[in-house]
Amino acid sequence: MARSEVALESVRVHARNIGGIDRTTVDLSPGVTLLRGRNATHRSSFLQAVMAGLGSTRPSLKGDADEGEVTLDVDGETYSRTLTRRDGTVVFDGEPYLDDPTAADLFAFLLGDNEARSAVARGEDLREVIMRPIDVDAIEAAIGERARERDAIDDRLADLEGIETELPRLESKRRSLRERLDEKRTELEEVEDAIERADADLEESRERREEIDDAFETVRRARSELEDLRFERSTEEATVAELESERAELEADLEEFDAPETDPDRIDDRIDDLRERKRDLDDTLGELRSVINFNEDMLADGDLDIGSIGVDGGEGTENDVTDALVDGADRTVCWSCGSRVERTAIEETIERLRDLHGEKLSDRNDLQARIDELSERRSAVLDRTREIERTRDRLSDVATEIEGCRDRIDELNAAIAEKEAEIDRLETKARDAGGPDYDEVVGLHRDATELELEIEGIRTDLEDVDAEIDDVEAAIEERDRLEDEREGLTDELVDLRTRVDRIEADAVESFNEHMTAVLDILEYDNIERIWIERRERDDADGRRGTVRTESELHVVRSTDEGASYQDSVAHLSESERAVTGLVFALAGYLAHEVYEDIPFVLLDSLEVIDADRIARVVEYFQEYAEHLVVALLPEDAAALDDGYDVVSDI
Repeated sequence: MARSEVALESVRVHARNIGGIDRTTVDLSPGVTLLRGRNATHRSSFLQAVMAGLGSTRPSLKGDADEGEVTLDVDGETYSRTLTRRDGTVVFDGEPYLDDPTAADLFAFLLGDNEARSAVARGEDLREVIMRPIDVDAIEAAIGERARERDAIDDRLADLEGIETELPRLESKRRSLRERLDEKRTELEEVEDAIERADADLEESRERREEIDDAFETVRRARSELEDLRFERSTEEATVAELESERAELEADLEEFDAPETDPDRIDDRIDDLRERKRDLDDTLGELRSVINFNEDMLADGDLDIGSIGVDGGEGTENDVTDALVDGADRTVCWSCGSRVERTAIEETIERLRDLHGEKLSDRNDLQARIDELSERRSAVLDRTREIERTRDRLSDVATEIEGCRDRIDELNAAIAEKEAEIDRLETKARDAGGPDYDEVVGLHRDATELELEIEGIRTDLEDVDAEIDDVEAAIEERDRLEDEREGLTDELVDLRTRVDRIEADAVESFNEHMTAVLDILEYDNIERIWIERRERDDADGRRGTVRTESELHVVRSTDEGASYQDSVAHLSESERAVTGLVFALAGYLAHEVYEDIPFVLLDSLEVIDADRIARVVEYFQEYAEHLVVALLPEDAAALDDGYDVVSDI
């Protein structure tokens, strides 16, 4: 990345009542623009105006104004911002260039109060600054969502495991059904040919033959209806078998269930009683703590003021409390009787009170443990009771469903018997209509009807197998798609889980690289190296296994004799700290890819750096921003390239 990826033409900035500016309009060409002027010529105010238009909320409103505005004309688009003073604060409205200015505030708007520069100058841990633009919560939420998606895919892939082994079996079944279908069709054709030959041998009138054909068609319809009834009966019988199996399992489950030994209401009563005792102990512990604290304070002050004794202000209150709490103990203590005794006697009394407090606290903890135990037991009893009730309810429903299926089977049996009788009557009628010569034809028609029904059954089975094969092939395609999707989710999870660490590492690497280059350019005599080291430390809160990363800034200097030694940031000159802060901000600018969102880098407060080095810093920074706007004093600006745009009147 050599320059900003936001390529722009000139930018017009109009500002009113920003910082110290009354009103101004300035055109900024791509490249370096120098804001040249003495102090109090509103150079920093103009930079604030640019910041406000870009999205920052750090700029200030003119002290004597209640409202100000900034307008940026950028690449044919207009971005406007208003600043309004309300209840002592400045409120920002409008549509700025950036939705979220966090990264730009840290790494692109490098004014004197910039936090990245200040963190270096103060020697603070730089990791917090580097990582601030990263929404860690959003990343963790995305990690959780992607992990859930991958788990769901894993579950589905587990369901689809071995799905391709179904294809050979189904395809074999389909071939077998097709062969049977061809055989039955051939048999049907032979029977139909035999019927035609038999009909041709009979000398009957056309009306007579149509009557006979109608009779046979009626028989065929009746046989088809009979097959439907038989299929429905077989379905009901299969349902009964499944329900019988479920009923057996439910009955076995009920036999294994242990009936709850205790009524939940009785457990509730016991819990209420224990909670009441615990509240009494809490009150007692509070009183004991008050008495102990009172005595400890009196000993610490060294002055036992008898007239001031009393927890609630009443005379003799502490004596009453001690008498109630130290049952059977020595009641002659200095602060209750007023006599002078040795301090050791008072200390012994306090120690006895502490022992009593410990006993009561132990009793309270025992009560809480018993309450927790009973609460868990009550939950277990309720869960078991509900489970038994659900099983009994389902068992009742199953019995009802079985009874309904059996009633339906009885109805179907009656309908089948009736249909069989009807077929016998129809066949007899058809035979009588044809006479003795039609006995063979009747038999042939019966065979044809049975073959047609069998063919229809084979067709249905074949359609079912075709549908199963389609499902399996679709499942295989789904599995392949899910495996690709899972691989993508895994890569995304790796990226998300390493993003925070990667950005930090990139920022540190970028800082070290640029710091080396800048030090070479600026030629500080006794600074060999300034670099950031990433270190992992145990988290300060002491949680086991929790590691925190820190970014520590190191300075290596050299003596006149050429020997190297470790120095601290505090020993850097103002100029050296300023340059280090700028390079740190540039590293953040590159690591967070701020150049993809904003084409500006703003520089101010460079006076502590000598003019020649300012020129080199500006030349180095201009490679990384479409617009580099620098506020300089006239003598510093004189040392810079004459080809830079200069704005002197703001």
